[in-house]
Amino acid sequence: MDGKQIRDALRGGRRVYATAMVAPSPGWPRALQKVGVDFVFIDSEHTPLDRDTLSWICQAFSALNIAPVVRIPSPDPFEASKVLDGGAAGIIAPYIETAEQVRQLMGPTRYRPLKGERLQQAIRDPSTLEPELREYLETRNQQTIFIANIESTPGLKNLDEILALGALDSVLIGPHDLSCSLGIPEKYEHPRFAEAVESIFHKARRNHCGAGIHWWNGVGDELRWAHSGANLIMHSTDITLVVQHLQQELQALKSRLGESGTQVSQLGDVSV
Repeated sequence: MDGKQIRDALRGGRRVYATAMVAPSPGWPRALQKVGVDFVFIDSEHTPLDRDTLSWICQAFSALNIAPVVRIPSPDPFEASKVLDGGAAGIIAPYIETAEQVRQLMGPTRYRPLKGERLQQAIRDPSTLEPELREYLETRNQQTIFIANIESTPGLKNLDEILALGALDSVLIGPHDLSCSLGIPEKYEHPRFAEAVESIFHKARRNHCGAGIHWWNGVGDELRWAHSGANLIMHSTDITLVVQHLQQELQALKSRLGESGTQVSQLGDVSV
C-alpha cells in the first residue's frame, strides 16, 4: 500500500500490519518485502541513526514499495521535516500529550511546504488559505502518514482534544511508557493497563482514527488487542524477533545434544 492507501485504511477501520526496525542492515528491505507488511516503523528516537543513514533506509524501503514510517526523536516539526525530506512516507511522533503538539506537527505533515507566519496562520485558521493553495497542499500531502504515540496519562486525558483536530491517521500506544505513567511499570496484565488501552482504542475509533499498540509479547495478546479495537497491528521489532527465535532454537539444540544450557532471560521492551 502507498501512503494514501494506508491512511485511508487506518481511518476507515481496516487493519494495517507493520513491524519495527532498529538495525540499518541493507538486507532488511528485501527480506521484509517477502513477508507482507504494509509499512515498516523505523525508530530514530531510541537508536543512534544519523540523518544520512536514515535517508538511505527510507529510500531502500520505498524502492521496494514498502512505506517507511519514521519515529522522530521528539515531537518537533523540524525533526519531522528532516525525515520527510529524507524520503520517509510518514512520521510517528513520540510521547504526544497535548493538542498543541499535534497542531504544530500538522505543518510538515498536512501543510508542507508552508513555513513561518504563513503556516501558523493556516494552522490557526485553514479558511485563510486560497482555494488553489488549499488544493495544492491537500494533493501534495495526501500520501503523508501521521501517527502519534499515546503513552502517558496526560496523553490519555487530552486525547479527545487531540483527536478533534482530525490530523492523525492513527494513535499508537507505547506500552512500556504507558505502564510506567500509570504507576504500574511492566504490569501489562493489570486491569488499569487494560482499561487505559481500551479507552484509547475506543476514543480513536470513535473519531475515525486508527489505533494500535506496539506489542512484542506474543500473538495471543495481539489478537486480544485487535478484538478490543486495534486496527494498526504493530508486531514486534527486528531485534526482539531474532533473539526470541534464536533462543528457542539454541535451547532445542542443547536439549537434543544433552547439554543443559543457561536459560536466557525474557527479552523486554527494546524499542519503545
